[in-house]
Amino acid sequence: MSASTDAPRRLTVADIARRYADGQRLATITAYDYPTAQIVDAAGIPLILVGDSLGQVALGYESTVRVTMAEMLHHTKAVVRGTQRALIVGDMPFLSYATVDEAVENAGRFLQEAGAQAVKVEGGVRSARIIDALVKAGIPVMGHIGWTPQAQHGMGGKVKVQGKDRGAARAVLADALAVQEAGAFAIVLELIPAQLAEAITARLRIPTIGIGAGPGCSGQIQVITDVLGLGDFVPRHASPYADLRGIIAEATTRYAADVEAGSFPGEAQTVRMDDAILDEVLGRGDHDRAGSGSIPVGGIPLDRDL
Repeated sequence: MSASTDAPRRLTVADIARRYADGQRLATITAYDYPTAQIVDAAGIPLILVGDSLGQVALGYESTVRVTMAEMLHHTKAVVRGTQRALIVGDMPFLSYATVDEAVENAGRFLQEAGAQAVKVEGGVRSARIIDALVKAGIPVMGHIGWTPQAQHGMGGKVKVQGKDRGAARAVLADALAVQEAGAFAIVLELIPAQLAEAITARLRIPTIGIGAGPGCSGQIQVITDVLGLGDFVPRHASPYADLRGIIAEATTRYAADVEAGSFPGEAQTVRMDDAILDEVLGRGDHDRAGSGSIPVGGIPLDRDL
């Protein structure tokens, strides 16, 4: 008789679709490493994005444009290893999907090498052909429109809300419809007016995941460092739920002080051995232990009469 197992099952895009159909809001967050992914997964977050935002918040780059496929795959593998339940989305980095062939090859690596279940692609109308090709290749795709960081240089360089005037709003709506018709299972709406995001959400058949797009989306996504209060800057659309930057600073300051004072490590952190064994190793006798014998230097006993 085979033993039953209670091992958690990883969510699929079909599970996300069912939650959306049932009216459940989709809490989504980024993660970039194994221990953080473990915590986020255990908390029940259904969607984890290994975002190219890691370039700025984890690698210290000035923008996401610097992030490479190798870096994305490296971090995605770590997040996948740290999770059992969440659906993991790998963020396609800059210039990794410029052509259909490149897109299919690189997206395939996210699934085959890194173990992700889906990829995210920036762009609406301009990326519809890429999304369509990926979906037809059997690769689930999350879209991303509004402010798209990889295209920041073509969008004026400065981070700003998209879709505020008539023409821009129509363009964002067209992008949303194009992503849906191309076959994406969900779409990120970044930095667009709340009313526009709500209207787009009402018109689509797939969930919208907002970031700086108001409360009317099907779900929300935040960068993990913003949620945890790890960064030195808090975007307007973020709300820190902790102050880990302060906690870590206090902890490391206390640690350094204890080391300098000689109070760490203490007895609880120290392992001792049988003194007799040490005496044998060092070649010491009873008179040596009494202070009249050789003095070990580098593990080699030296005669004090030399």
